[in-house]
Amino acid sequence: MLKKGEVIAFKTDTVWGFGAHPEDNSAIKKIYEIKKRDSDKPLILMSNDFNNLKKYIKKIPNYANSLIEQYLPGGLTLIFEKTDLCSPLITSNKSTVGIRVPNSEDFYRIVEKIEGCVLATTSCNVSNEPPVKNYKEAYQKFSDCATIIPPIKDSIELTSPSTVILCEDSCYKVLRQGDIKL
Repeated sequence: MLKKGEVIAFKTDTVWGFGAHPEDNSAIKKIYEIKKRDSDKPLILMSNDFNNLKKYIKKIPNYANSLIEQYLPGGLTLIFEKTDLCSPLITSNKSTVGIRVPNSEDFYRIVEKIEGCVLATTSCNVSNEPPVKNYKEAYQKFSDCATIIPPIKDSIELTSPSTVILCEDSCYKVLRQGDIKL
């Protein structure tokens, strides 16, 4: 599906997400269309292993290594200066990219099947609306424009997004507080 340029919706450890292959600009544009998202709001890159994301990051400040070790995989999105390998469509022409390694068996079974094990992602919702909470809601709202991947278990409703921090040279700045309190 991803090789054919489709957008998928899937369960993570925080909220449901949309995903596309990070090198498929047409599919990335579809995510923006589905969400009715402003083009100046970036997507993030997610993988099952932080090492798969390193090629998209120019530099990892020393303090960030302890955050990575302590909170990944988990509900933390880290924003770093990006390399040229990262599409400007993903980052909305910004010099930074958000990366995340969710603690999610559902996400892992999807991403392990694609080359590079990385997806361009964002929450599964229309912009300025709450993210969907379960498979049924994802299917009802988005099955006409995205492939909805059934979760292994869908008994838990997800409601809390990841904590987002900007990793600058000497310190970090919390941009959004989620379950992980920093």
